[in-house]
Amino acid sequence: MNEGKPTKAKWWSRPRPQDAPGEREEQGAAPADSADTDGDFELARPAVPQDENAGDYELRRPEEPADTVVEPAVPVGGAPKPLHDPDPYSTPPYGEPGPWAPAPPVQHPAATPTHGTAIPSRTSIPGAPVPPAAVAPAASATTPGIPAPSPAPTAPAPPSPAPTAPAPPSPAPAAPAPPSPAPAAPAPAPPAPAPDPWQRYDPWAAPAAPGPLQQNGAGVPSTEQRRKRGRKALVSGAVLLALVSGGTGGVVGTYLERNGGVGTVELPQAGKESAGRAADTVAGIAQRALPSVVTLHVRGAGEQGTGTGFVLDDRGHILTNNHVVRPAGSAGEIIVTFNSGETAQAELVGRDSGYDLAVVKVKGVRGLTPLPLGNSDNVQVGDPVVAIGAPFDLAGTVTSGIISAKQRPITAGGEKGDGSDVSYVDALQTDAPINPGNSGGPLLDSRARVIGINSAIRSAGSGSEPEGGQSGSIGLGFAIPVNQGKRVAEELINTGKATHPVIGITLDMDYTGDGARVATKDSEGGPPVTVGGPGARAGIKAGDVITTVDGQRVHSGEELIVKTRAHRPGDRLELTLERGGKERTVSLVLGSSGGS
Repeated sequence: MNEGKPTKAKWWSRPRPQDAPGEREEQGAAPADSADTDGDFELARPAVPQDENAGDYELRRPEEPADTVVEPAVPVGGAPKPLHDPDPYSTPPYGEPGPWAPAPPVQHPAATPTHGTAIPSRTSIPGAPVPPAAVAPAASATTPGIPAPSPAPTAPAPPSPAPTAPAPPSPAPAAPAPPSPAPAAPAPAPPAPAPDPWQRYDPWAAPAAPGPLQQNGAGVPSTEQRRKRGRKALVSGAVLLALVSGGTGGVVGTYLERNGGVGTVELPQAGKESAGRAADTVAGIAQRALPSVVTLHVRGAGEQGTGTGFVLDDRGHILTNNHVVRPAGSAGEIIVTFNSGETAQAELVGRDSGYDLAVVKVKGVRGLTPLPLGNSDNVQVGDPVVAIGAPFDLAGTVTSGIISAKQRPITAGGEKGDGSDVSYVDALQTDAPINPGNSGGPLLDSRARVIGINSAIRSAGSGSEPEGGQSGSIGLGFAIPVNQGKRVAEELINTGKATHPVIGITLDMDYTGDGARVATKDSEGGPPVTVGGPGARAGIKAGDVITTVDGQRVHSGEELIVKTRAHRPGDRLELTLERGGKERTVSLVLGSSGGS
């Protein structure tokens, strides 16, 4: 176990100052077989027998070699006085050194490093002290007859023990301290030994400077490495903070942009609702009727105009007013624009100035939705109505109102001066706003059925005009009853012209009295009552004043014409007339005449 350890003087071979020379001689020499041992010996009993009841005795020290030089550690006269009382038993550490030796070296296994990783030696660790070179003990310090073992050639010599404090003085005042081995000159440092996985531990060696701890076999990072890691962690933290800040700023910025910023006013608003509406509401009526309503742009010789119409059937027939298509004449252009935005060119089918109605037809258009027709005889005053048109070329304009009156006799036109272009209408009056551009558009009931064709308005300071000039609506609009429009449209589609019911008499339009008076002579030189006509057969004579038609009072010649044209040719009428201050009632069947 002690192979490779240098031989040094044992404690029992050191001189004891208080021992007398005679006592050392009595101890005798060392056993002869000490050369075969490691310096240990067995203490011999005292030469003089001692009484067992005489108390304790003190062991004698072995003799020191004669050539050992003893140098007192402290002068005899100046030895310090011990701080404790002398120990009569000389028991270490308070007494003299006893029969004990240093503990054998303990081997502690080190952590096995990772394959290929070397454990740094003590000399490679910064700040660690370099162990001094092993010094061979002097030959005079060895025990006589015991050769000093040489260190093993492969294992490095253990470091020399650090100088120890002087041993406490013995009770004798002149006792010198044991000598310590003289340090030798430092020898050249041997080459660094290979890493030893079983590091030797010497409990008496000087404590080495603390080195880096080793837990998994890898070296502990140096200060520079720790600084680099700190800088990397700082940079990574800064980048992470920038990313988080940027993301948060983006989210906040997006929210502020969409919501108008911080502190702005955000008003409450209703959510999205269904686009469907009840069928009898204005919105519901408009949703169903708008796809069938069109806008007409007419151009002719030096004239142009805009109006409205609606689809009659899936063959492309469209009904509108005569004064809307009049600028086109016989060689003009008519462009029809549907509610979807599609356009198509149209041709004139027929028109009639007396009824102010016309029919055009578009070609090459499929999927047309005809607008259903109602019955104007069922309309009552106060019924809700909806008007659709393109006032001032604003297509798809929807207005609403009620039926203000029925059978309003109105006349329109008359620009020619001969009365041939005057229209006589037994109209429906409405307060639904109708403006220039609404002409020819439909007047709808609560079921989205056509009950009239918007034709004229009365504006402030003017009479009833086809387009009402440019004054706009004042709540007085007039529409041709759909019953009359249906008959005229069918005749225009089938024959190209319409027929007018007639009584066969000539009226005095200058008569200012109440009723319609039959002229006394024809303006063209003919008889005022057509020979063989309906009036002549009923007994009407020149100068008679007609006051009622079917029980309805008439106040002028225009009203009589309007009431008459509200019927079809062949219808029977009952007239009340005055002749010579007396009233009489006659019945007649209406005749027919060609329209223009």
